[in-house]
Order: sequence, then C-alpha cells, then structure tokens
Amino acid sequence: MERQGVDMSYVEYKDQEPQPLGESKEQQQGEESREQEAGRGPASANRQPMMLEGKSGPYFSSLDSSIEILKKRAQELIDNINESRQKDHALMTNFRDSLKIKVSDLTEKLEERMYQLYNHHNKIIQEKLQEFTQKMAKISHLETELKQVCHTVETVYKDLCVQPEATTLEEQTHKDGEC
Repeated sequence: MERQGVDMSYVEYKDQEPQPLGESKEQQQGEESREQEAGRGPASANRQPMMLEGKSGPYFSSLDSSIEILKKRAQELIDNINESRQKDHALMTNFRDSLKIKVSDLTEKLEERMYQLYNHHNKIIQEKLQEFTQKMAKISHLETELKQVCHTVETVYKDLCVQPEATTLEEQTHKDGEC
C-alpha cells in the first residue's frame, strides 16, 4: 500500500510570516529596520495581532483549514480502502463462481469417465459370466452323461454277476461276495 504524506502546500503566508516562539526583541527590531530600509514601513504595521478568542485569527483559520483538509484526506483514504475492499469482494465472488463452474465441469467429466469404466467392466463381467454359464451347462451335461455311464456299468456288472441256476449255491455265495 502506498504511503502518502500530508501535502502542506496549501498553507500560504502572504503578508506575514509566523514568528518562531521566543524570538528576541533585538531580532524583531532588526527586521523592522530592514523593512523600513526596503520602503515597506515598520513590520508591526503589516502584522495583524493574533486573536486568541473565538479562533478568529489567521493562525486558527489556517489551522482549521488544515484540519479540514486532513479530514478530507482521511475520508478519501477510507473511501479508497472501502472501494478496494469492494473490488476485492467482487474479485473473490467472481473467482468463487468461476471455481464452482470449473469444479462442476470437472465433476461431470469425472462422472462420465467413471460410467464409461463401469460400462467397460460390465461388458467384461458379462462375457465372463456367459463363459461361466456355458461351462456350468457343459459340466451339468457331463455329470448327466457320467451318471448314465455309471448306471450302465452297474447294470452290466449285475448282469455279469448273475450265474445260470445250474451253479451251486456255494459258488453263487462266493460270487455274490465278490460283487
């Protein structure tokens, strides 16, 4: 932030110069004599007495104008600060809105990409499930065939184990034990 000093160029002392406090009489007389030599007359004739009552003297009027100028400058600075803050607020509001739009766009793109991945994975899963279903159907068919084969083998074995009635009971018991 730029620092600004108080501009005192507005204070003009045309007819009189403020005297420093504690100036000696000799210095005042020396000035009067120089002014008389220059043809201006005594310096005290040009000077107006300072009035302390009611702030009506030139010193107080210049002081009042200095205070008013300082008040105006302070108000200008406050107005500038407030204006700057309003600009900052507007900038932040625009930034927030812009950021919301960008985040929303990015979220939509991310969501779209996520759904694309879901679709891709769903296709892969569907293919695997279809392969699984086909293999399970094949396994089920093979299981059925295996059961038929087992039943056929069992039937053949039973047929082989049955002897004609001519065999003795003892042999048949022996053969039945083997089956």
